[in-house]
Amino acid sequence: MALLRALLSSMLLVSFFISLTEAREFLVGGKTNAWKIPSSESESLNKWAEASRFQVGDSLVWNYDPSKDSLLQVSKKDYDSCNTSSPIAVYKDGNTKVKLDRSGPFYFISGTQGNCEKGLKLVTVVLSGRRKFFNVSPAPSPVEFEGPAMAPTSDGTSLRGGFMAIFGVLIRLVLSEMLM
Repeated sequence: MALLRALLSSMLLVSFFISLTEAREFLVGGKTNAWKIPSSESESLNKWAEASRFQVGDSLVWNYDPSKDSLLQVSKKDYDSCNTSSPIAVYKDGNTKVKLDRSGPFYFISGTQGNCEKGLKLVTVVLSGRRKFFNVSPAPSPVEFEGPAMAPTSDGTSLRGGFMAIFGVLIRLVLSEMLM
């Protein structure tokens, strides 16, 4: 019975650890149809992004009416000036999913003329992949960017090491039970 209990505990911990390391999908703005001109600064999508922690491998998902808008991934310069003429990528499907494949800033603006100037734009900052498994701050980036301030937060990295230690102890218990 003790062996079964230890085995079940180990399986639960493995499942929990795997869920911590899986890439996540973020619905932009935290709700459907959030890709719209904000009515105030407090409704800016950048406020939502500042409160979120994005890791390499995560994805952003936009829902919008493709007959009224589109999404452009742009450079910082084009983000700042709301320039729609030379995007990095263009999305027009109304259910856009963009994988965050590197650390650093990603810039997005509305493809509809005038919407960016009215605040329909988003900058996200993706954390270095090294933070995913170790409780070490990433090295400073040689590229400077101006984006939303990153509020201090605990992303659970120190907890992951503790879970791995517990998992190791449980594996030892299971193995010792099996050898007895």
